Amino acid sequence: MDTVVLRGTTLTLAELVTVAREGGRVELDPAAVETMRAGRARVERALAAGDTVYGLSTGVGSRRDAAVEVGEQAAFNRMLIGGHRIGQGPAAAEDAVRATLLLAANGLARGHAGVRPELAERFVEALNAGETPTVRMLGSVGVADLAQNADLAAGLLGELDLAAKEGLALLSGNAFSTGLAALALADCEQLLDTLDIAGALDLEAFAANLGLLHPALADARPYPGLRATLARLAGLLDGSFLWTEGAARNLQDPLSYRCLPQVHGAARDALGFARGQVEIELNASQENPLPVPGEDCFVSVGSFDALPLAQALDVARIALAPVLTSACERTVKLLQAAHSGLPDGLADRAGTAGEALSELGVAVQALTAEARLLAAPVSFELASTSQAAGIEDRTTMAPLAARRLAEMVSLGERVAAIELVVAARAADVRGAGPLGQGTRRAHGLVRELVPPGGDVPRDLESLVARIRSGALRGS
Repeated sequence: MDTVVLRGTTLTLAELVTVAREGGRVELDPAAVETMRAGRARVERALAAGDTVYGLSTGVGSRRDAAVEVGEQAAFNRMLIGGHRIGQGPAAAEDAVRATLLLAANGLARGHAGVRPELAERFVEALNAGETPTVRMLGSVGVADLAQNADLAAGLLGELDLAAKEGLALLSGNAFSTGLAALALADCEQLLDTLDIAGALDLEAFAANLGLLHPALADARPYPGLRATLARLAGLLDGSFLWTEGAARNLQDPLSYRCLPQVHGAARDALGFARGQVEIELNASQENPLPVPGEDCFVSVGSFDALPLAQALDVARIALAPVLTSACERTVKLLQAAHSGLPDGLADRAGTAGEALSELGVAVQALTAEARLLAAPVSFELASTSQAAGIEDRTTMAPLAARRLAEMVSLGERVAAIELVVAARAADVRGAGPLGQGTRRAHGLVRELVPPGGDVPRDLESLVARIRSGALRGS
């Protein structure tokens, strides 16, 4: 496993996942250490010159006009950390804390924060030693993750004296929101790939008309996501009986089948947009005040406003909702004789009194309905306008946007598990011919974990775990 080198400008989503979930090692680029030293020298010059700089020679928030004397710096910066430890709720998961640590260290490596390199080195040391301080999930409005940043700093730095501006630098950023977002988005991309596979197996189980995959669609509506989805579905179905003339049961199938490429293609484009926003944020400066290169001065800015991130997460959830809705509809139709042409509930034979798999339709509808309720945008929410004497009158709710995407993906993994079980059973009952190259592998994986037959499987947790691990993604 390669070591991830932090430069402040080159961190990738794949590297973040490697460090957060696979224990990848981290080191600071020597050039970044020199950049941090130069940034620290800029802070020291401003302090020595008596410049009025927010959070350096002044208080913060509603106390921005209060002076902080040189002799008060250590106590003031320590007080900033303690005063913002207002996190609530359960502790964040280990991968979320590691992602936050990584992003905080990468942000410091840019040099804009003006902190001593020793602080970034402490974060890197913690990552490599497997330290995971307790960081509480709730309490950030997404305009700097103050509560989580304070928990992180207190847990790692202990009673270490903080120099001028270091307290604000450790607080003023959205490493927690960005880390949650990056992990949730990586999981969402994986889920969409898995739902491609489940959707392709649905097409075989339904004996659908593969006119829906004609490559002319990509020329008629040249969306990149549509083109990629058409190619992916065609590859999954390579060698399938569906390509045989006369295999299709209908001239036109229900929209949840016929529009599969359009729905997944739109989601793919939306997730591509969200990924682009997240990748910018991985290496963006979220500092206030911001040093101006070449001018040796600081300007007051709002770089900690995570609206681009929160909006991208809103878009991702909105795009995922119709994907899950369509998966649910296809699954329910496979369970209904009037649509599938197979026995109700995919029983061994028509006219039996037993429910067979029918009740899985209820489960998939419940999961889908709950997932859709998480899709509502949150980036326009405003908690209040009165905090900090009316100064802090903006919110993005970026942490909530990320948490909701993660929850939605978790529910979506369960939708995919049911969809795969039902589609595999329908394909068995139909027995029409060979499955495609990719769908055959997926069918085999389902059969490893869920035995054939018309009885409702009592536990799909092993299949959900395989989906979550990405085992189906490469089918």
